[in-house]
Amino acid sequence: MVRIPLALLLVALSVPPAAAADDVLDAIDSARKSYQSGDLANAKQSLDLASQLIGQKNAEAFAALLPAPLAGWKAEKAQTAAVGSVGFGASTASRSYTNAKGDNVEVQITGDSAMVTQMATMLANPQITGAMGKIVRVGNQRAIQNADGDVHMVVANKYMVVVSGSADAAAKMAYAQAVDVAKLSKM
Repeated sequence: MVRIPLALLLVALSVPPAAAADDVLDAIDSARKSYQSGDLANAKQSLDLASQLIGQKNAEAFAALLPAPLAGWKAEKAQTAAVGSVGFGASTASRSYTNAKGDNVEVQITGDSAMVTQMATMLANPQITGAMGKIVRVGNQRAIQNADGDVHMVVANKYMVVVSGSADAAAKMAYAQAVDVAKLSKM
């Protein structure tokens, strides 16, 4: 018996009819029709497509939460990617920032990944976290800052924010603090 993930079913049922031209709903509808006709291979393929499209929408939403460049910095265009279930799957958005001295910072937000759940478990244990780097606070979030000044934090046990690059630890921390964690945690 093929099971349709509850999240996909809820999406299909919660969208008003005016959004019928939505790619996600089209894929879900195609999966339903294929399933009802006994074409399980196409049903699975259509659900995989719907899942991938949802991942892309998540990545685009993450991109909107990447910070604007801080004073004295310039930002590249945000990059997004969604990788289905291959290698844990993930939806990501990242943006690179540079200053006049040539320092760079990259901010990346990742979700839809089992690896985030694993990292959240580790961050919940201060002894393990302390072995990974210095425990710091970014707003009300616990984070790890490693020896290079890179910042890693898990938001709402679902999203990983990583701030890395060649800039100093203070610049990386400033960018970590500029991420709209409140909006991210409500996604």
